[in-house]
Amino acid sequence: MQVNSEQIPTPERTREANAPDARPAEEPAAVGHPAALSENDAAKAAALRRMKSVALALLIGMAVVFTVAFALQKQYPWLEYVRAAAEGGMVGALADWFAVTALFKYPMGLKIPHTAIIPRRKDQIGASLSDFVEHNFLSEQVVKEKLASVDIARKAGEWLRSPGGPERVAKEGSAVIRGAFTVLNDDDVQAVIEGMFRRHVLTPPWGPPVGRMAERIFAEGHHHRLVDLLVDRAADWVAANHDTVNRLVSDRSPLWVPSFLDDLVGDKVHTELSKFIRAVQADPDHQVRQSIDTYLTELAYDLQHDPAMIARAEGIKAQILGDPEVRELASRTWGTIKNALLTAVDDPDSELTLRFKSAVRDFGTRLVDDAELAGKVNAWIGDAAGYLVNTYRSDIAGVISDTVARWDAEETSQKIELQVGKDLQYIRINGTVVGALAGLAIFTVAHLVFG
Repeated sequence: MQVNSEQIPTPERTREANAPDARPAEEPAAVGHPAALSENDAAKAAALRRMKSVALALLIGMAVVFTVAFALQKQYPWLEYVRAAAEGGMVGALADWFAVTALFKYPMGLKIPHTAIIPRRKDQIGASLSDFVEHNFLSEQVVKEKLASVDIARKAGEWLRSPGGPERVAKEGSAVIRGAFTVLNDDDVQAVIEGMFRRHVLTPPWGPPVGRMAERIFAEGHHHRLVDLLVDRAADWVAANHDTVNRLVSDRSPLWVPSFLDDLVGDKVHTELSKFIRAVQADPDHQVRQSIDTYLTELAYDLQHDPAMIARAEGIKAQILGDPEVRELASRTWGTIKNALLTAVDDPDSELTLRFKSAVRDFGTRLVDDAELAGKVNAWIGDAAGYLVNTYRSDIAGVISDTVARWDAEETSQKIELQVGKDLQYIRINGTVVGALAGLAIFTVAHLVFG
């Protein structure tokens, strides 16, 4: 059976098939390529190439020295020491080149065991790094000790009471409010307000709570002022409406009664009515007042315990607050709140904005001057951070392992080499130097002992 080589799922084709956004016209620049690097990474790549060139130049230099010394050592015996040093330098350089290269790739493409460590074991490395961060950095004790040493409350207080602190907080708060109003749908908010109003105001029966509140008011005599006001108003009306009283009397008297007699009766009624109201005004224990107290007390009791009175209260509630009224109330409430806040946040000199800035400034001053309050705030911050760390540290640290797992193995290796490869090249340089010294020392000792 013939197999089309183009159908073989190579790693490159697998990555291309799984890529979320295929670009057939142009391949993305590889990591390490100048087009794919930032300015900082490009500088690191150039430095890495220079260090690799230096290490390679030393290896080539050692090879040249070894070749010359090996060829001329019989003619010049002292070159044996140079040859031994160059030989040791080449061995050290090659060994360290192999060690450094084995971290990132297969040396010369040969799949030697325990090489290309980072590409092959990137997921394990990511998991180990995640576990290390979780248990050594994301611990409650470490976080609390760090926060305690920072004294966040006092530093925040210094900033909040500084000239630009309240203005910045007010500005950011205004942006948040405007953004929230942009995102929120008016119909949805009105529906929430209407639902809350129905659940907390309309659904519970009005009779018992109104009766309990009225019972306390009547028991403490707070209604007496209202009764006094009503009596005073009645007295004023009677005094100012003598003709009205006379007309009411004449309108209700028989037609055969003479008009002068109607006037006499009207005057008498007005006089007696005035005396009666003045008596009620003057006597705080008047029978009328006592009757009013008794009626109101019984009304408060019936609102709590009489099913008929409770039902009447519910009927009044339904008449006052039907569906149209509730929806209109929710609409007016949300519209008033929205317009008031938007007007306030758009005007830096509005009363709300000025009061908010003043409150922020005062709070910052208290954080600085009140050690007890600052200690409480620091404790709250520490407890909150400790709770978050204990609850979510696995998820936070998991970001590391998940991110590394999504990386391409080759790109991961290139990224890491870009960051630390320059320093690793010093290993090759040091290996060359140390190898040369070791080779010279070994040859010298051996020559002294066996020569």
